[in-house]
Amino acid sequence: MKINWGWGLAIGMVLFVAFIMYFVIKISTDKKYDYDLVTEEYYKKEMVYQKEIDAEENSKSLEGSISGKKTPEGWMLTFPENIDFSKIEGTVLLYRPSNKHLDFEIPLQLSGPNLLIPDERLVAGRWNTIVRWKYLGEDYLYKEEITY
Repeated sequence: MKINWGWGLAIGMVLFVAFIMYFVIKISTDKKYDYDLVTEEYYKKEMVYQKEIDAEENSKSLEGSISGKKTPEGWMLTFPENIDFSKIEGTVLLYRPSNKHLDFEIPLQLSGPNLLIPDERLVAGRWNTIVRWKYLGEDYLYKEEITY
């Protein structure tokens, strides 16, 4: 049987579809490509979004703001120095968008303006830092995307 242009086109299309299907199946079944890009209880979180906006506005109204930087010991969060650290309560959440098993939360217990997140807890890559804190009855929120 002689292969003309029609048969060649049909064979090429079948090979192309098989090629695409191979990658779709491979990515769908391989755990290496499994990324958790959404948070648990997404709709519940959206219901309290206005409170987060208000808390972020409160944070912007402070004289100073929280800042973060990488140090040899880990990630250092620095709070504004003009506040009384003993009256701060809250949590620090480090959220890893690519792997929910690496997420962790630590309570805020400050004795000075700095909070160190140890290097052992952080894996290289992108992290979302979310600091929820309360000071003198007001809610505050600080969010930052970092690459560690």
